[in-house]
Amino acid sequence: MTVKKLLIDHDNSGRRLDNYLISIYKSVPKSKIYSIIRKGEVRINSSRIKPSYKLRKDDLVRIPPNLESPLAKSKNISIGLIETHTNDILFEDNNYLVTNKKNNIAVHSGSKNHIGLIDIFRNKYGDGIDLCHRLDKTTSGCLVFGKNKKAVKHFNDSLLSQRVTKIYTAIIKGNFSGKKIISNQIYKSIESKSKDSISVFKLNRKLKSTTVVDVKIYTGRTHQIRIHASQMNHPIIFDKKYGDGDFDKSLSLGNRNIALHSKNIIFDDTDSKLINITCENPSEFNELVDKLS
Repeated sequence: MTVKKLLIDHDNSGRRLDNYLISIYKSVPKSKIYSIIRKGEVRINSSRIKPSYKLRKDDLVRIPPNLESPLAKSKNISIGLIETHTNDILFEDNNYLVTNKKNNIAVHSGSKNHIGLIDIFRNKYGDGIDLCHRLDKTTSGCLVFGKNKKAVKHFNDSLLSQRVTKIYTAIIKGNFSGKKIISNQIYKSIESKSKDSISVFKLNRKLKSTTVVDVKIYTGRTHQIRIHASQMNHPIIFDKKYGDGDFDKSLSLGNRNIALHSKNIIFDDTDSKLINITCENPSEFNELVDKLS
């Protein structure tokens, strides 16, 4: 098979290369998309390029042969699975859909997740729908989908200009009081050092050996809240990567999902209409609070 060449039109101009390829090759694992870009198998105008490259009209994107995943036609999503993950829609208009994501599903499919939340929503709402941002597999709460490319680009631009407000609720280790702003760098790469990553932690409720906090962010760096919580020595409980495993075990509550929930998201629609969505804590989170009180 020969390589494929895709000509970028006006509608896709301004999109990141990685997001564009993820939306075009919906059944290909995200990890594979990044791998082929990193190896130079994807080229733009014959040049190697980074995943963050912003596409321009008339760019010619070289796609390697056999990119389509062999699993592409084997995703038979059950009606039960679709109903389970689309039964709590918090908001919907012509451009956006906000769902209350459950904490046991990844937003994208991958080597360990054959079916991602995006696959389920495209099955129900059509291939035009796309993710505007991401939540970790074990994080619940507000998740925004765009119904068209214009809406997704508008949301991404709003994120870059810090015009999207996200508020999370978390249970953290130890006694936390008042309000604290954390702006420590969370990445080691040179490219990321100049990027702002500010998290504002605020007391919500004191428990016996833990604290419920609200965390406001305007950016969306990967694992931002989890890293910042760990950096101030108040890691989120049951965080398997950045948390305190010994402390979590001392709580004697068994194996739990990370105590992190996206409870509020605020952004403007494409016509400048304010969208302000709040999502109540899941029952598992409230049960944790009761047990830790």
